[in-house]
Amino acid sequence: MTEASPPQAEESIFSVDTLLKYMGNDDQALAVVGKIVRDACAPGMAPLEQAGAALREHRLHDAGKIFHSLRGSIGTLGAKRLVSSSLQLEKAIAAQSLETIPALFAALESEYQLVLREADAWLRRNAPQGV
Repeated sequence: MTEASPPQAEESIFSVDTLLKYMGNDDQALAVVGKIVRDACAPGMAPLEQAGAALREHRLHDAGKIFHSLRGSIGTLGAKRLVSSSLQLEKAIAAQSLETIPALFAALESEYQLVLREADAWLRRNAPQGV
């Protein structure tokens, strides 16, 4: 693990171990989970860029919807830290706590970058592109 991602059992950056286990933990499960990971991460940073634009344009509701959707799709990948960051940001948006939103957005953006990096590394180790 990198120094940016210390082992934290209850607060993981990315872990599809449970998903693999529930799906049978075999080659077929690995192929399906690989597709799920690829699909979930395919948009790259686009959701954060769209949400950032919505925040800058004071479209808080739109930004909140983007974060909620991101939390749902990426949360399935065992991204507990990202889920926690997103929930904090979504609550700040709902409360219109404008002074806390920029720092919470930066934290979420950082967590999302970590998830994308960890997911990419997992895919390279476990699910070749041809699968």
